[in-house]
Amino acid sequence: MKNKNQIKAYLAWATICIVWGTTYLAIRIGVQDFPPFLFAGFRWIIAGSILFTIMKLQGYKAPSKKDIPHIAVVGISLLGVANLFVVIAEQWLPSGLTALFITTIPLLVAGIEFISVKNKSWNLQLTGGLILGFLGVSLILNNNLGEVFSSSYYLGIGFLFIAVLSWAAGSVYSKYKKIETHPLMGASIQMLLAGILQVVIGVILGEHTELSFTANGIYSLLYLVVFGSIFGYGSYMYAISHLPVAFVATYAYINPVIALFVGWFFLDETINFQIILAAVVILFSVWLVNTGSVISK
Repeated sequence: MKNKNQIKAYLAWATICIVWGTTYLAIRIGVQDFPPFLFAGFRWIIAGSILFTIMKLQGYKAPSKKDIPHIAVVGISLLGVANLFVVIAEQWLPSGLTALFITTIPLLVAGIEFISVKNKSWNLQLTGGLILGFLGVSLILNNNLGEVFSSSYYLGIGFLFIAVLSWAAGSVYSKYKKIETHPLMGASIQMLLAGILQVVIGVILGEHTELSFTANGIYSLLYLVVFGSIFGYGSYMYAISHLPVAFVATYAYINPVIALFVGWFFLDETINFQIILAAVVILFSVWLVNTGSVISK
């Protein structure tokens, strides 16, 4: 059963790598028409309701009272704060620069895990893999590096730093705070709690007075609900419950590679030697992080 769960977990990780590489663009499109708190809140309430219904129809029980506080901590950290702040940041930042900052998550996850988890060791393979992965993504997104120092992006970068820190901390907490609830049922409750919180804040801020429904906004919302939330976030919670969290976080290195190759395949965008080299470096870094995470247990 353990091997079967691990196979499913690796497939879930692969799903994250492929799907989340496309969500930055969808968010960027959505926040052009929807106010950020309501956009994020609608996404998670709809996705959480659908996933909760699916899990109940399959016979899974709702979380117990003792599991709810831990589920709430994870949901607020990952969705209520981290995902929301990415949405807010993308009002100022281009999707490429956002993707570059997201690649700091594996480094932050490994650091928080090392500091907070008892008997968690560090090794050269894990360190080398994390650094190589970041360098690989920097090669791909080198055109965005200069934008980091643009004064017009400072506010967005500040929000994004809070987002990645909250995501990393919430991921480590979720990994080591075991609950009895199935990971996908827990994910549905996290979505609902975070979504309700975001909608309430949005209404308090008066965002409902700015709300307008456009075709682009609705399409981006639906895409994020189905692919980014139900498939993507559900897969993430399942993966970190069965695999080393530092390895799962390497999805952030793979996302830009997937986005570029999708653009090359469907839109005839250019793939050059530098991008191919970066992809090889990133894949090697993922292998190093995976083997290093096993050693550091």
